[in-house]
Amino acid sequence: MQRIVILGNAGSGKSTLARALGKRLGVPVVHLDTLFWEPGWVEPDAGQFRERVRDALTTDAWVCEGNYARRTFDLRLPSADLIIWLDTPRLTCLRRVIVRSVLNRPRPDLPAGCREKLDRAFLEFLKFVWQFDHGYRQGIDAVRMAIGPTVPTVHLRGGRQIAAFLDRLPVTPATRPSLIN
Repeated sequence: MQRIVILGNAGSGKSTLARALGKRLGVPVVHLDTLFWEPGWVEPDAGQFRERVRDALTTDAWVCEGNYARRTFDLRLPSADLIIWLDTPRLTCLRRVIVRSVLNRPRPDLPAGCREKLDRAFLEFLKFVWQFDHGYRQGIDAVRMAIGPTVPTVHLRGGRQIAAFLDRLPVTPATRPSLIN
């Protein structure tokens, strides 16, 4: 596994899992939200975004988290070794999104100038999170099947399954704990 794509609802744990995988495997992590959003939640030109994604995936190994199916699957899936779908329950996703927004801390998976706040756009985002499994997920999966039908896909639901998955992965020498004090 050298090129991993992580998919799932907002608040499902994509960024957290990506960081854990990147550390465990010793590979760079690509957060698509960081490449997509510009300060103040401004959307870039579609060509700019695709160029940023293309540039970020030029290495031999990476973990890339984020959906953006119609915009980037053709850039990511043909070279992916594995797709991980996080099947986190929507109430958990909703709770995580609300908590991180209320705490209003900077997030490493968002660019500077994009802080989550409680406003009308946030309420629309909560609606998106709630409806993800019934409205958006099928569309993402349809694009996945059209572009990357042969890429192995693992579904993980919950912390225990994620921990078990991580435990089965090899540890790179750079991340292996030292036995010498």
